[in-house]
Amino acid sequence: MAAAAPRARRHDPGRRDRIVDAALRVVGRAGLAGLSHRTVAAEADVPLGSTTYHFASLDELLVAALRKANDTFGRALRESPGLADPASDLAAVLARLMGGWLSGERRGVELEYELYLAALRRPALRPVAAEWAEEVSRILAARTDPATARGVVALMDGICLQVLLTDGRYDEEYARALLARVLDPA
Repeated sequence: MAAAAPRARRHDPGRRDRIVDAALRVVGRAGLAGLSHRTVAAEADVPLGSTTYHFASLDELLVAALRKANDTFGRALRESPGLADPASDLAAVLARLMGGWLSGERRGVELEYELYLAALRRPALRPVAAEWAEEVSRILAARTDPATARGVVALMDGICLQVLLTDGRYDEEYARALLARVLDPA
């Protein structure tokens, strides 16, 4: 009797990313309380063991999800021609970028902040939340000093949170005026 040939492993290089995307959809739909390896596996249409293979804990999965979510605004900053132009009005550029971000798919912005603020209760997420603030500060420091860049990040966070939490309308001119005060206090 011949020995059975070993079963070939299924090659699925995008599985890890699909799991992260599924976690973002689960949190977007059901909040953090709805997140489990089981719900993510079902959403990603992968075996349960795949989620635990790629992410030993839910915190590991949330770290990956937060990193992916954080990249949306960071990419907008990195790709902004106005931000790179030293002659541009930095306050106006930032206010316009925030407006574009907030006027986009609202649920995506809410999801980013939900994951960002989850760091309050999940210490594993704190370094990733800090990475985001540091990256944005680093990008802005090319146009201003590091301390002012950190202040601008804090102001932008505050404006975005106020808009999201109050279901308010984003006022680009208000944001530009406040940013201008921080960027040029004279």
